[in-house]
Amino acid sequence: MIEILSKYIPKNAINLVEEILTNHPIYIKIVNNRTTKHGDFKKTLNGALQITINNNLNEYQFLLTLIHEVAHLVTFKQNGRVKPHGIVWKQNFQHLMLPFLQPSIFPQNLLPYLANYLKNPKASTGSDVHLTYALKQYDEMSGKSFIFELQHGSVFTFNKKSYKKGNKRRTRFECVELNSNKTYLFNQNAEVNLLKYDE
Repeated sequence: MIEILSKYIPKNAINLVEEILTNHPIYIKIVNNRTTKHGDFKKTLNGALQITINNNLNEYQFLLTLIHEVAHLVTFKQNGRVKPHGIVWKQNFQHLMLPFLQPSIFPQNLLPYLANYLKNPKASTGSDVHLTYALKQYDEMSGKSFIFELQHGSVFTFNKKSYKKGNKRRTRFECVELNSNKTYLFNQNAEVNLLKYDE
């Protein structure tokens, strides 16, 4: 498994990942991109434990997602079914992730954002705007923009529908779907295709 994973993670992380997977063996499946999640951990119908990770993540996001999901595995082995992103998972994720926070693995500019995120990790790295933006700098150019980068009134497409960006509500933006005139709330880190600025 490590031979396959080594194509997706920073090379200086390989030994640490191999050590973790020796202690916590699990089947890891690399899958096509899913817009709603980077990865997941689950018990399959036949009772096997499995992690899936999207194949389009940059190496730093892939590593972060892998350790996030392994933390679910460790938590499950210790406690069975518990709150998915509760205190036990947070502690396991922090414990597993800390050895990776070094400049030989992550670029220097990412380390402060990662350290800050790990103080109280959330269910998704996407909930941390600064970390998401910093990680995106290492993606292959997709031509997409984050909603928070767009000006008020910008028109954009998401999942083949067109929207107009409106006001911010705490952590999300109100956006009007142009065909139905219905308002939807978008996470500020949603990646969209800008069509035009139309204030």
